[in-house]
Amino acid sequence: MISPKRRSIVILIFCLCMLFGAAPSGHAEENTDGLFMYIGDSLMKAKAGDLKTVSVNMSHFSKEWNSSKKEGKKAKQVDKHLLEVEKSLKAGGDPAEINTLLSALSGSLAAYDKEQKPDDSSEGKARVKAMLPIADSLKSKVENKDFDAAKSEYQNLMSAWTDAENDVRKISVASYGEIEKYMAFVRIAITQEPADPAKAKENIAELKESINGLLNGNIKKSIKGNYSLSDVSGLLDQSKDYIEDGKSKQAISSLNQILDIWPMVEGDVSTRDSKLYSDMETKVPSSISLLQSKKPQTKEAKAIIEDLHDRLDPLLKDTNYSMWDAALILLREGLEALLIVATLLSFLKKVNQEDKQKWIWAGVAAGLAASSVLAVIINILFSRITAASSREYIEGLVGIAAVIMMLTVGAWLHSKTNVNGWNRYINKQMGEAIATGSLFSFAFISFLSIFREGAETIIFYTGMAPYMSLKQLVIGIVIALAILAIIGFIIIHYSVKVPIRLFFMAATLLIYVLSFKVLGISIHSLQVSQLISAHTIHSFPFIEWIGLYPTAETLVPQAVLILIIILAGYWIKKRNQTAL
Repeated sequence: MISPKRRSIVILIFCLCMLFGAAPSGHAEENTDGLFMYIGDSLMKAKAGDLKTVSVNMSHFSKEWNSSKKEGKKAKQVDKHLLEVEKSLKAGGDPAEINTLLSALSGSLAAYDKEQKPDDSSEGKARVKAMLPIADSLKSKVENKDFDAAKSEYQNLMSAWTDAENDVRKISVASYGEIEKYMAFVRIAITQEPADPAKAKENIAELKESINGLLNGNIKKSIKGNYSLSDVSGLLDQSKDYIEDGKSKQAISSLNQILDIWPMVEGDVSTRDSKLYSDMETKVPSSISLLQSKKPQTKEAKAIIEDLHDRLDPLLKDTNYSMWDAALILLREGLEALLIVATLLSFLKKVNQEDKQKWIWAGVAAGLAASSVLAVIINILFSRITAASSREYIEGLVGIAAVIMMLTVGAWLHSKTNVNGWNRYINKQMGEAIATGSLFSFAFISFLSIFREGAETIIFYTGMAPYMSLKQLVIGIVIALAILAIIGFIIIHYSVKVPIRLFFMAATLLIYVLSFKVLGISIHSLQVSQLISAHTIHSFPFIEWIGLYPTAETLVPQAVLILIIILAGYWIKKRNQTAL
């Protein structure tokens, strides 16, 4: 029967297989993403004169292309250009010539890719098109100055937009943001007291122009750059300063910039503070409207901007892990490995087999080396996968895989809180080794102990690394190594007895708490990248340090996790009682 600890290694392999096999649906799209990556890397290497790497890349390209291509005219063009690249490489061609051939290959692959990807935007465009007659009806009511009817018609327009907005976002984030902006301006114009028919008609016209542009293929280009909530905060601050200096036009420009970049950062707010999310979408346009009035209401606009800025400020710090989280992982895994090695050495001393201790240390060295190799392999695979897929998608899945591992580790630790259970575990392992008389068996036991702890540490850090700075990660690791070195020296050289039960109980509790946090942050990552939805529970708080987000998609899995932990604890307790 597989022990819980060994089962965790199996689960690790399974999770990694699932992770590396997972990708967005669509066969052609999935494969061409990886193929473009080979071409991109080869173009850079060819410019640098590194044709050896180009040859390796093209070998991988050829293998993947031939296993996934769908025959057709465009595919034959790719075959033709690939053959030209391969011939030039074999002939030791000039790097500049190979670069030109690679560019041609990239072009033919892009044409093939476009042919294979179906146009799935037609249904979304039909939903957007349904907004146009409602917008015309709204305009008619505004022209007749029937604002009660206009407000009712606006609700119909809003319902149509709610049906279409997700499809529009997939087609163009910039168009999505533009339509959102004009929807807000129309609402403000017809609901303010008194209503502003001129401004309402102007913004309805802008709204229709944005919709028609999307339908006609004149899609608004997204603003380039990596934006964060800090940029939004900075623009709010800037607009406030402009208002204080009497520069309303510049303040309006800064506020419009917020509306342009908002679709790219809104996920970080919607999953943490739903009220602020709603207010940002309504009050920023309101501020613009106040500043655009015939008599600019600067005092009111400034008050709104200051309120939004103050409420956004606590969210500027990304939800992440601290150096203590990093230290905890290595400390927990390292202490367990240290405890196992110390117990093995003590066992050999007890049975007068001290001369075999060197084999224990040999196993430790081999385990550390194997763990290092595994770390390099996982890092390379992770880099390649994230180059071809959504990084948040991969990071979220790695985090969830880490939680599964943490559960198995926690269950194993829990089962060893009973001292007799721990002794049985060690005696069984060493008894089998002594019975066989094989020196290799002693080395293998320590190797397996170190390697499985190393494997767990690596997958945990893989899930955590994207959410913390390199400095914090390194400091955490250094702190843990220093503590481990001190404890290891004391235990091994002075034969200090470790309080087994206390150690395992504390380690179990900490690993379960960390798994709760990792699960919340991982699901939040998938929500921010729009891969899963976010249904906010308004009455629930956002608690950053524990990874608690006020959404059903994060809270339900975390509640299930707690239930699993309780049931596992009950089952292990009953099993330990039976074993006694």
